[in-house]
Amino acid sequence: MFNFDAGKLAKDAIQGLEKAEKLGGSAGDVAKSVLQGVKTVENLADLPEKAPEQVIAILRKLLEEAKQLVNSRPNKNAALDACIQKAQTLLESGDISADAVTKVTAELSALIKGASSEQPAASEPAAPKPAAATASAPVSAASAPVRTTPAPHVETPKKTVQFSDVQPGAYYYDAVQWAVQEGIASGTTETTFSPDQNCTRAQTITLLWRANGSIAPKSKNNPFTDVKETAYYCDALLWAAEQGIVSGTAFHPDDATTRSQFAVFLYKNAGSPAVADSSAFTDVPKDAAYSQAVAWVAQQGITSGTGENTFSPDGVCTRGQVVTFLYRAKK
Repeated sequence: MFNFDAGKLAKDAIQGLEKAEKLGGSAGDVAKSVLQGVKTVENLADLPEKAPEQVIAILRKLLEEAKQLVNSRPNKNAALDACIQKAQTLLESGDISADAVTKVTAELSALIKGASSEQPAASEPAAPKPAAATASAPVSAASAPVRTTPAPHVETPKKTVQFSDVQPGAYYYDAVQWAVQEGIASGTTETTFSPDQNCTRAQTITLLWRANGSIAPKSKNNPFTDVKETAYYCDALLWAAEQGIVSGTAFHPDDATTRSQFAVFLYKNAGSPAVADSSAFTDVPKDAAYSQAVAWVAQQGITSGTGENTFSPDGVCTRGQVVTFLYRAKK
């Protein structure tokens, strides 16, 4: 077998072509043109080696294993989630070097092994809803975006999770504690939760899915043209579609979730129960597609609106609001 060194051969050829180029005339023009191509070949010697397909296949298999592990456990693993995103981004890129694939594969493998050896944390049972708290109970209006006290039918969390931006007394404090302990949500960093950050539709449907136990969808058929099967929220979205919570062929996962949209998600998740009276909010038309959903979340004490008679249906839901709504909707 010949020992073919493209870089060395190119360098030798360049020296000869440079001499020919100096001669001028047609020979010099040809030499100049060829010289440009050869220099391109020379540079190939410095390019990083592309990962073999077998190595890429191993990483893909590990990635699927990691996703299954994350979905099967009650508590989030921030390091594993971050590595999953890193591996997914790498595989979706067109430039996959052997060095990059090897490093991510080793990191993902170690995190999977560590997460597999952990004992799953037990979920705290939710307290039963008192008889007095009925669906038709009147709800007082408030100026805050959500109620300032937790719904009476949910037990106050017993463990404390420290976030520098979640202080006791905040309307979402108990909800954040509950969501993190139950593995429904995690911090944006080790010390912050970012309660005022807008929540995307992909994030919202994932949190709703986790609050329902992260149930695997029955089918992998994906009707949404703007959602990749490798997206972290794909299983959550397919489950939501099977439950009739979402529909259509486009989901717009990166759009911010509006208050009316999340009210509809919660309402359909509850089975779209009959609502005796429509919404009393002045900014919610009685013929709006979300009117019944808004009336239901208000009657359930999930939210009392943003003003005395307003709901702000087009307002954007923050992370603090979303976990609070889920906390209060928990039976």
